[in-house]
Amino acid sequence: MYSLADLNPVQREAVEHRAGPLLILAGAGSGKTRVLTYRIAHLIARGVAPWNILAITFTNKAAKEMRQRVETLLGSAGAGLWVSTFHSACVRILRREIDHLPGYARSFVIYDAGDQLSVLKSCLKELDLDEKKFPARGILAQISDWKNRLCPVEDAEGKAAEYFEKMAAKAYRLYQKKLMANNALDFDDIIMLAVELFRQNPTVLDYYRDRFRYILVDEYQDTNHAQYTLVNLLAARYRNLCVVGDDDQAVYGWRGADVQNILAFERDYPETMVLKLEQNYRSTKHILQAANAVVGHNQDRKAKSLWTENQSGDLLIHYVAEDERDEARYVAERIQRLKDREGRPNKDFAVLYRSNAQSRILEEYLLREGIPYRVFSGMKFYERMEIKDILAYLRVLHNPADRVSFSRILNVPKRGLGESVLAKVLLYAEEQGLDMLAALREAEYIPGVRPQARRALLSLSRLLEELREQSPEGEITDLVEEILDKTGYWAMLKADNTPEAQARVENLQEFLSVTAEYDAKIAEERDERTTGEIDERAAGEIDERAAGEGNPPAPTSAGISSSGAENGLSSETGDTPTLGGRGLPVPEVGDTTMAGSEGRPAPGVEGTSSDGSEDRLSSSEGNMAPSGGQGLPAPEVEDTFSAGVGGFLEQVALVADIDQLNEGDDGVVLMTMHSAKGLEFPVVFLVGMEEGIFPSSHSLLAETALEEERRLCYVALTRAKEKIYLCYAGQRLLYGRIQNNLPSRFFSEVPPDLMLDRDPIDPPPQRQGRTSGAPRGGGFGGSTGGGRKKYRDYGSLASEGTPLTTGKSETYHVGDKVEHEKFGRGIIVSVKGEGASAILTVVFDGQLKQLISEYAKLTRF
Repeated sequence: MYSLADLNPVQREAVEHRAGPLLILAGAGSGKTRVLTYRIAHLIARGVAPWNILAITFTNKAAKEMRQRVETLLGSAGAGLWVSTFHSACVRILRREIDHLPGYARSFVIYDAGDQLSVLKSCLKELDLDEKKFPARGILAQISDWKNRLCPVEDAEGKAAEYFEKMAAKAYRLYQKKLMANNALDFDDIIMLAVELFRQNPTVLDYYRDRFRYILVDEYQDTNHAQYTLVNLLAARYRNLCVVGDDDQAVYGWRGADVQNILAFERDYPETMVLKLEQNYRSTKHILQAANAVVGHNQDRKAKSLWTENQSGDLLIHYVAEDERDEARYVAERIQRLKDREGRPNKDFAVLYRSNAQSRILEEYLLREGIPYRVFSGMKFYERMEIKDILAYLRVLHNPADRVSFSRILNVPKRGLGESVLAKVLLYAEEQGLDMLAALREAEYIPGVRPQARRALLSLSRLLEELREQSPEGEITDLVEEILDKTGYWAMLKADNTPEAQARVENLQEFLSVTAEYDAKIAEERDERTTGEIDERAAGEIDERAAGEGNPPAPTSAGISSSGAENGLSSETGDTPTLGGRGLPVPEVGDTTMAGSEGRPAPGVEGTSSDGSEDRLSSSEGNMAPSGGQGLPAPEVEDTFSAGVGGFLEQVALVADIDQLNEGDDGVVLMTMHSAKGLEFPVVFLVGMEEGIFPSSHSLLAETALEEERRLCYVALTRAKEKIYLCYAGQRLLYGRIQNNLPSRFFSEVPPDLMLDRDPIDPPPQRQGRTSGAPRGGGFGGSTGGGRKKYRDYGSLASEGTPLTTGKSETYHVGDKVEHEKFGRGIIVSVKGEGASAILTVVFDGQLKQLISEYAKLTRF
């Protein structure tokens, strides 16, 4: 059970909102996950069937957390609820419906970045395009952008203006042809094809519109055009769309997200109720004041301001480093000092940077200090050679049309089958219209293959058939162990007997842990499914009896009141969706990764598909079933072997390294600011806060890009719960060249009284000068010389500075707060030269100005 008394007034209003569109502007740390889960529980408690609710999140970790919270609140009463990422939900739909799109089969595989690159490179080769002029990754990025904007090949070709775009469009056409030939989708296809499916098949769209009468979308500010279109297609009938997001945390414009989706939500749904969650439960007052001040400089935003009842806490600490080594040394030593002084575990600390290239030197100094750490930089584990090899075997067994995976495994382990043999097998399969397993079976008919190679091909054919015929009841772990043993993969690694081979053995053992975890989850959810089906059948029987008596079906859930009238939820919007007009509930499984589950058919349904999702009603024609004149498409039933392997492959394809962040692991976390979104840490270091790095150099050319960088700074600041350190290096070796950068403008946007130039836990400095530890205006400084020096204990040298006399009496320090009659208030960030001719670089309201001190007419404040 749950109590609404646990919520603050605005949270409660969001949870109790009855029907119609709802926009929840949820600031960082404002408890939006609690609001979403309580809202789901409240809908179910007031009579909405769980299978009428679709909740969309952006990460598998968030989806899992939401499912667990709903289960804690409701127990088994939430069975049938869909909580998933956009991609997981669409894969689930496509597994049932993709046969409505010509050229695709339900056994499709999802290609990862490496597979996509391999296919694209083959396209460039066929088109005779020089990869130096047309980089494969650049072409892929263009294709991805087209797909995220729902731009099919024909439109891309028609709109291409420049030569590069025209060639990219040609590659796009061939790339899609090859994907279809391999029965494969890339990551961007998943949502694009779901939208295409709905647009081309109104009956299918009607089914899912009726199915998902209440839709909740988290992180709505991060949706791209394809995701935006998908949501609006599904929500068009009932308009019970609740979106949660924060335009101040919209940081994915570079990959297609459009912040206007949330800013213009009220235009799309004029009847929207708007609620703002501004109370923060994570950070201290000082951290929130700094974050509010920075993001407040953006113009294109909805006005809001985070506040908290937490303590004021420590002021922000800034450190001015001589170079990137000094910065890394400072971070490592600071972490060790805080561990020693306050007894903090390693996992309390996070070091955030703008780009992955900044992590190397940080890793070096953490190793020197003997501090355990974890680096998160996208999908890493599944990109290792040995893991990709075994995944390729699984893909070929699941989808024999997958030429990319077949090409990978043909000679791994070595079988004496080189590139020439591979080319002949691929050509034969294409000419004869065969999948790869069928082509192997006909190896004796493939022209130009020598007898020894033919024997090897037939041997591989027998091996793959044997693996494919493994018992349908078998687990994925058993199958992987069979692959490793029977292919000779284990033997190959053991014969190598090198440290690298041993590392690969350990990685494969970890992979077996992944498969074992998947098998255990499937077994557990198979048991849960049995319980859920009983509840749903009971609800269906109640509905059927009610319908037979001439009464509208009353929504029910196990152990929860079926009456929704007191909260304005009528039977029209809260009842169970029926199939075939019989009042039977749609059976469903609560987890989107249930692809390997089995279950008994629900009453009136032909059967429950082995991919873990509900089958549609069958008919004598095998394609449409009567349902009040509409009818629902009936799927083919996949064999259990393919469905089980397919489910595991989906999980692997849709998981990112960040989803594997285990809070129980005790290591300092190193990650990009983008990756840190949605996470929190007691102590955070922001490194590389320099113009051209953060904000990035490309963002300095456009105001919209600069505003996104500022939002990223807001996100990074609000990851911290207790302490935050802002680090700037006067000189940095990055991308192979030395850079002398100015301090980030974001320093000057933090109110001066919120920052210290020295950590209070440090001993007082011995030098004379400015009183250390005093609040200051984002003080900067550092070495301005051109040479590379060994790092030294920089302490607070930059903040104390070397006094510079300008004119007859004026003495300035780097970091002094000054005011100009035209430019307003600012901070001195650099001084070059001496005396009256010294050149002062000053940051005024985020703008850099260079002034000659004699004529600057600056006054202190």
